[in-house]
Amino acid sequence: MDRSTAAIDVRGLNHWFGTGEARKQALFDIDLSIERGRLTVLLGASGSGKTTLLTLMGCLREVQDGSVRLLGQELAGAREELLVACRRRLGFIFQAHNLHDSLTAMQNVRMGLGVHGSAAADWREPCEHLLRLVGLGERLDYLPGNLSGGQKQRVAVARALVGNPEVVFADEPTAALDRDSGLQVVRMLKALGEARGTTTLMVTHDPRILDLADRIVTLEDGRLVGEGR
Repeated sequence: MDRSTAAIDVRGLNHWFGTGEARKQALFDIDLSIERGRLTVLLGASGSGKTTLLTLMGCLREVQDGSVRLLGQELAGAREELLVACRRRLGFIFQAHNLHDSLTAMQNVRMGLGVHGSAAADWREPCEHLLRLVGLGERLDYLPGNLSGGQKQRVAVARALVGNPEVVFADEPTAALDRDSGLQVVRMLKALGEARGTTTLMVTHDPRILDLADRIVTLEDGRLVGEGR
């Protein structure tokens, strides 16, 4: 892979938590390039460093040592203005849906447009389109309290995708979904890569979706230990 054209390029990345005697290294000399338009899965046991790596790539944690280039921008030592600009090009899906309880499904998805700096005037059409795609066309005006756990997660998926992000970071996005709903979400992310060139990096323990991945990267105790595809 040409590193200069990769969506994400990581070189010599190390990361620690804590200070003094309690300081513990979480990532060790990570070298990894993520190709544009592909669905890459990060596998590994709990505590292996998957989420830490994802949050470093996604401008959610400060790069301490090494290089992380996201969409051509170096994140190590970057000013806050650059990090904010980079985040506006990203979509995030987490295991916890993080919906606002006082907002309807449509209004929660609308917040995704705000993150991307999109104009609010024409928000209804793209929000409704995404909610229908994830199977919630009959629940557009439902509050989260009237939705199941799986339905809430699908609202969160629609919120992450509504701004047409260039890169989607997904941390256990199918954990709260049944098999069919989980596969539907992953197929949608894969289709976005094929149709729009969207890059998806997904952390998962879910073996049901591995066949859909373009690439599988495995972390063990903070180190890259292998990959498939």
